[in-house]
Amino acid sequence: MASSLHNLLSKIIKTGTLIVRASGGEQRYGGGGGRSVSIRFTDEAAERELVADPPLKLGELYMDGRLVIDDGDIYEFLALIKDNTLSEGLTFGMIWRGIARVLVSQFRNRVPINHNRRNVAHHYDLNEKLFSLFLDEDWQYSCAYFNPPGISLDEAQIAKKRHIVAKLLAEPGQKALEIGSGWGGMAMYLSESSGVDVTGITLSTAQLKISNQRAAKRGLANSVRFELQDYYYLPPDKRYDRIVSVGMFEHVGRLNYPKFFNKVNDVLADDGVMVLHSIGQPYPALVNNPWIEKYIFPGGYIPAISEVMPSIEQAGLLVSDIEILPMHYAHTLRHWRERFIANKDKAAALYDDRFVRMWEFYLAGSEMAFTHESFFIFQMQIVKKRTAVPDNRDYIYEREAELKAFEESRIPLDKVAV
Repeated sequence: MASSLHNLLSKIIKTGTLIVRASGGEQRYGGGGGRSVSIRFTDEAAERELVADPPLKLGELYMDGRLVIDDGDIYEFLALIKDNTLSEGLTFGMIWRGIARVLVSQFRNRVPINHNRRNVAHHYDLNEKLFSLFLDEDWQYSCAYFNPPGISLDEAQIAKKRHIVAKLLAEPGQKALEIGSGWGGMAMYLSESSGVDVTGITLSTAQLKISNQRAAKRGLANSVRFELQDYYYLPPDKRYDRIVSVGMFEHVGRLNYPKFFNKVNDVLADDGVMVLHSIGQPYPALVNNPWIEKYIFPGGYIPAISEVMPSIEQAGLLVSDIEILPMHYAHTLRHWRERFIANKDKAAALYDDRFVRMWEFYLAGSEMAFTHESFFIFQMQIVKKRTAVPDNRDYIYEREAELKAFEESRIPLDKVAV
């Protein structure tokens, strides 16, 4: 084994057990008492590459099959690393690469270039059959709401839509806007449950096509429509009574928060209500994870709430309610990862084994962010006038009860006649 890797692992792994099979034989690290994982390197160069740049190379080596998990899985390995402290194991190479990434990130923040459509296409225009392998039946690609605990993924995704729509206080005849409409499930639920006319906007051509097909299949073409549209170019003279955005804000970017909320202020009716659902992190980050930035979500950024609030205030908007969901995305990602692994042969047939390992690493790493790094989901209810919403939260649960009754009579998508 490369001496640099041995020194690094000796400093890091104190709790649990890590068995490493590499050049020169097998080595055990850690004092036990926790997770136990066994990994193997296929070549000595992989050992040196990992030590030089762990944030990027760990994922790349796993993707390329040069780092193999013999016992346990990639989530358990990542969690074992996070169970231990990393600060003592930092090398000079890691430090200077980290500094370089911070400098590059700060430069990009000050010289922003709009690559929204390209960035969205990188992830969301993948073969739709891929997403069908692990998402729920409505293709909700955002955090589910496991209330009550222990419900299925499909039930939790319905509960998520129910919870958000209850906060919107939508009424028949209103006009609603969904910013980042995905495959159309939220817009269709909102329209059918509340009698609302919904316009959904997306930058994914693949999602646009499927959304319009699904709305037509449900007979909603006159009340639900989807458009290929960047939120920034929405006409300011068109107002919406309700705005919802779920899982899109992570793609806006820190420098664009003022633009985003100024646009919301432009298009939200004076007595309107918005619900913003986003991943959050406990404090601002200096730089994105380089592997996620390169392979999964280029241009994405997970905000801290402290970074969001000033732009809301400066746009003249009010926050009328904030709810934090700390572990619901961890549960969601665990369901997705288990479903994906159960269908990995089908995923490999769509792409290849390297893609399968990439996607597994992405799901496992994302789950770990919620189990080990205090990431969370926040739902903000935003208004222009305080009187636009009640002064207590009872209405949310009362409306949820009404929506449950609607769901019992709603025809599932797969039962709708073509």
